Amino acid sequence: MEPVYWMIAFVVLAVIEGLTLALTTMWFAGGAAAAFLVCLAGGSVNAQLAVFAAVSFALLAFIRPWAVKNVNRHATKTNAESLVGMQARVTAEIDNVQGTGSAIVNGQEWTARAERDADRYPVGEMVEIRAIQGVKLIVRNVQEEK
Repeated sequence: MEPVYWMIAFVVLAVIEGLTLALTTMWFAGGAAAAFLVCLAGGSVNAQLAVFAAVSFALLAFIRPWAVKNVNRHATKTNAESLVGMQARVTAEIDNVQGTGSAIVNGQEWTARAERDADRYPVGEMVEIRAIQGVKLIVRNVQEEK
């Protein structure tokens, strides 16, 4: 009966991964498949659990970084992450030392900070959005890229 349990676990985990595409349960589905094979070979329950854990965490540790980097890399960015690479107009002087600054992009005003602490950007200057940290735009001068 144990092989049936491992097969059920594999199918359930694979279905969850197929529905979510979140790269979260497929590693454990691989572990369940390996434990299923150990069970068929006559391995003890402890051996099955050890193989399940070892294979699951090996897949998670070694293959997940590659998969995160290469799977869905052409996905369209949405929400705030879509702002990265766009230009914004400074509406309040950006000065990291003083902790001030804001910029407007797509009609919305954001708190903004310079990518390098030494940089300051006056009101009206166009800046490039390099990243978003929390609710702050991280920007640099548009001319620096060119």
